[in-house]
Amino acid sequence: MVNIGYHTAKIHGRFNRSLYKVALSQIVSIPIKQTRQVPVSVYAFSCERDLPEQVASIRSFIRHVGIPDTFAVVSDGSYTESSCKLLRRVHPCVKVIPLQNFLRKDLPQCVHDYAQLHPLGKKLSALMSIPVNGATIYTDSDILFFPGGIDLIDLSKSDDKYSLYLPDCSISLDERIIYDDSEKSNPVNGGFIFFRHEFDWSFAIERLANLQEAPTYFTEQTIVHLTMHHNHGKPLCSKKYVLNVEDQFIYPDKSASKKIALRHYVSDIRHKFWFNTGI
Repeated sequence: MVNIGYHTAKIHGRFNRSLYKVALSQIVSIPIKQTRQVPVSVYAFSCERDLPEQVASIRSFIRHVGIPDTFAVVSDGSYTESSCKLLRRVHPCVKVIPLQNFLRKDLPQCVHDYAQLHPLGKKLSALMSIPVNGATIYTDSDILFFPGGIDLIDLSKSDDKYSLYLPDCSISLDERIIYDDSEKSNPVNGGFIFFRHEFDWSFAIERLANLQEAPTYFTEQTIVHLTMHHNHGKPLCSKKYVLNVEDQFIYPDKSASKKIALRHYVSDIRHKFWFNTGI
C-alpha cells in the first residue's frame, strides 16, 4: 500500500526547496528582524550543493537565537564566488572562509589523508581547526533553529566548563575504531557541537592513524564521538535539541515547535527541513 503522507511530504519538501533556491537572491536581501547580540562564535562547514540549506540555517539562527560575534561558513572549496557573495549578504556577521585558508598547520597526516579521500574527512579537518576562544558552536547546514534556541544565550554565558553535544538517535559509528562495546554508549552526533574549550583529539586520532583500511562515511562521526567523551562532554536535552526520525513516514513534522531549540534534519527527514524555513 502506498504511503500517501510520506510521498506527499517528500514532494512538498522538494517543491519548497526549489522555490527557495530560485528566490535566494531576493531572500538574502530581506532584513532579519533581530537586534539581540549573542556572545558566541558560530562555524559551519558546507558546499555549493547545500547553499539553500546554509542560507536558511543562518537566517533561522539569527532570527531565533540572535546575532553571533561571527557566523563563519567554511567552504569545502566548491562554493562559487557568487555564492560566497550571496552568503555574506545574509547578514554582516557572516563570513566565508575557504577550507585551505582555515586549516591548522599542525593537523596530523592521517587527517589530511582522510580529507583527500572523503568529504567528511574535510569536515573533520575543519572541526579540528575551529579556534575556541569562549563559547563556540559548530552546526551543520541542515539544522534549523527555533524560538527555544534562545536557550543558547544562557549556555553561552554559563561558567560550566564542559562542552555539549547533540545526542544521536542511533549508533552510527565506524566500529573499526571502536575497541570496546562500552565505547558505543551515549552516541554523539557530529552535526552540532557547543565547544567551551579546545579538544584533545589525540585519543581518537591515534586510532585513525592505526586504521589499516580507508576511512569511510561514519569515521568522522566516530572520531567526534570518541573525542567528545574523552573530553568529558555532556549531552544536550534531546527534547529541546532534536535529532530523531520517528516521523519519517508521516506527513507532518512532529518535532517542530516554538519550544525546541533546533532540529537536525538528517537525510531520512531532510525534506521536512523545508516545512519550517520561513523567510
